[in-house]
Amino acid sequence: MQPRRLAIGKRLCIISGGAVAEEGRLAVIVEAGAFGSGEHVTTATCLELLEDLPALAGGSVLDVGCGTGILGLAALRLGARRALLLDLDPAAAATAARNCARNGLAGRATVVAGDLAALGESRHAVILANLHGDVLRVASEALVRRAEPGGWLVLSGILWEDDWAVRDAYTRLGCQLRRHLMRDEYSTLLFQVGVRHRR
Repeated sequence: MQPRRLAIGKRLCIISGGAVAEEGRLAVIVEAGAFGSGEHVTTATCLELLEDLPALAGGSVLDVGCGTGILGLAALRLGARRALLLDLDPAAAATAARNCARNGLAGRATVVAGDLAALGESRHAVILANLHGDVLRVASEALVRRAEPGGWLVLSGILWEDDWAVRDAYTRLGCQLRRHLMRDEYSTLLFQVGVRHRR
């Protein structure tokens, strides 16, 4: 395995193969070759938005469709207290668990193989979901319900033609669009959840 490192945003460096992070950056170790290595534009834009979220400090994070766990692990490096990593694919969940151990973060992360229903009614300061646009639209109520009042949703994997449908689904639930990154053919959206829609 060749050493590999990838600087993203202002503070993060994704490394594998025994590479060393750039000085002054926070290292996130992931298995080389696995989806969620940071190279795809949807992962990179999620990480860029994550860097600027004050809600991470001491908060709880939910990473839905976690893949390698890169987003949840980055959130922990950036100051989140706990991370819950969820993936339907047991193999992806196993990869995420190994990456938690590689980063020395297994004690602050829980990895679950299953869907949102497996989580009960847990609430989180930040929810990360790098999925397809149609999945994000269909899952909008379930995701918003799991956010704390005033919490944040970082949504990506949205093709430009699906952008407005996803925006509409979340704004109808009282979410406010705070930032929008468009890169290549993908959108990444940062929403804040409205307090009045909490139960």
